[in-house]
Amino acid sequence: MRATLALALLLSCAAGGHAAAGSVQRHANDVARAISGEAAVLAELDVAEDPRRLAAPDRPGSAGRWAVPATLRVLAFDGRRVEVRVPLVVMGGQGWEQARPGQRIRATGKLKSAGSAGREAGILAASSAPTVLRDAGGWTRAPADLARNFGAASAELAGDAAGLLPGMITGNTARLDPQLAAAMQTVGMTHLTAVSGANCSLVLGALVLAARSLRFPRPAAAAAALTGLLLFVLMVGPDASVLRAAVMGAVGLAGLAFGRAGRGLSLLCVATTGLLLTDPALATDIGFALSVVATLGIVAAGRSIMDWLPAAVPRSLAAALAVPLSAQLFCGPVIVLLQPQFSSYALPANLAAAVLVAPITLLGTAAVPLLAAAPALAAVPIAVAGIFAGAVAAIARYFAGLPGAALPWPEGAFGAATMAAFSVLSLAAVWLACHPAAALAALPEMHRRTARLLGRLLDRQPAPPGRTPPGSASGAGRRPLNRHVNGPASTWSVAVRTGLVDGARRGRLRVCKFTFRRNHQWLLPRPNAPGPRPRTPPPGAM
Repeated sequence: MRATLALALLLSCAAGGHAAAGSVQRHANDVARAISGEAAVLAELDVAEDPRRLAAPDRPGSAGRWAVPATLRVLAFDGRRVEVRVPLVVMGGQGWEQARPGQRIRATGKLKSAGSAGREAGILAASSAPTVLRDAGGWTRAPADLARNFGAASAELAGDAAGLLPGMITGNTARLDPQLAAAMQTVGMTHLTAVSGANCSLVLGALVLAARSLRFPRPAAAAAALTGLLLFVLMVGPDASVLRAAVMGAVGLAGLAFGRAGRGLSLLCVATTGLLLTDPALATDIGFALSVVATLGIVAAGRSIMDWLPAAVPRSLAAALAVPLSAQLFCGPVIVLLQPQFSSYALPANLAAAVLVAPITLLGTAAVPLLAAAPALAAVPIAVAGIFAGAVAAIARYFAGLPGAALPWPEGAFGAATMAAFSVLSLAAVWLACHPAAALAALPEMHRRTARLLGRLLDRQPAPPGRTPPGSASGAGRRPLNRHVNGPASTWSVAVRTGLVDGARRGRLRVCKFTFRRNHQWLLPRPNAPGPRPRTPPPGAM
């Protein structure tokens, strides 16, 4: 145990030093000087992820704006041309929605600071449309084509499912209704509109169950599951967020499968350290922090919550309820630091949607490759997944429309601490709801401990003015009424706890035994109690 802890601390220090060095390298170069001067630059970039539409509520009639995560490769400004490799975000207008992951593009604009909270080195406010210098390769273009085909097929669905289903399967939220997005943010369901660790865990778990049902040996089943997870990552696009989700999803599933929190925590420590050593910028990525905390909740409390549920609940349903509950409770303090508000219905909304997420993920994921091989067969799983996705959207809209859906919460460390306390109380409430008999059986022991604690506190209190403890000068002639007290009492609390109070008279309740040693014995007056039965002399007796 000590060796494991020492190794974890050593790896954490190494990851922290590597992250600090990467942060210094990221800012102490020509990019930082270009950002500080806000100079007009000519940039060559590699597109990293699909464009995301930016909401503009104050300008409903304006053209759409897009955010494109990219990697800056070449930077030219003030007559200089430097080759770099730093992440940034491009903010652009018309034409930027056509950018695809893997493309090398050229654009002009101004570099601005992205702040210290993100992993990006800056923001490029593009003043021109992108010029494609090199198209994406086959390994990069194929996932984009699959996602585009799935989005086009989902567009034929009715209602909110047309925009929500692509977001839940491939992370494409271009068609997501802004009102639905706001409702999901209010009830804490935005994690469903991205490829997260939950998706990877479901895919990996389904592959493991399929392999074991075919009687594969454990090594072969593990190899088949990992191969399927790799294909899933390649299918949705092997960007940084998907790779991170795959690693954390595998760790979370392993933690549930092992049944021991120690092994899961060890895997989580190794995975987190490895990701930080690979990409130091993750140390400032809030998405990475939420992913780690959610995985920690699943590993630490997920299996326990599954075991708390009654035996009549199927294990698959128990896992579907335990995973979002544990992740939501552990992520609460971190979310409060970002957005100081309390989502009153986040827990019931996520629990209600949890039973629908698994069929949506599995059916939608199966439909993506079917679209390329047999489009007619893919229509069936897409239609069924669309029905479930519409139900998820209805759940989000219903809970977001209830009164008090979003309440203000304290900011900063105090808000995080109070939210952590709320999470602990919520876990305790779940345990009490699942173990009512054990809770009732624990009440006497809790009462005894409370009485013992109160007794210790009373021992420290001095006697009130005007009252004299028994055994003192004024109470020397009184006989102790409690056989457990021998000799003069040293504190007023002993007199209070034993009932030896000056001025006690008939008609008052008084305790004549220690409350934390034996049961209470109350001496109550009985004015109307029948007296002794009179004896009647026999006939002839005098």
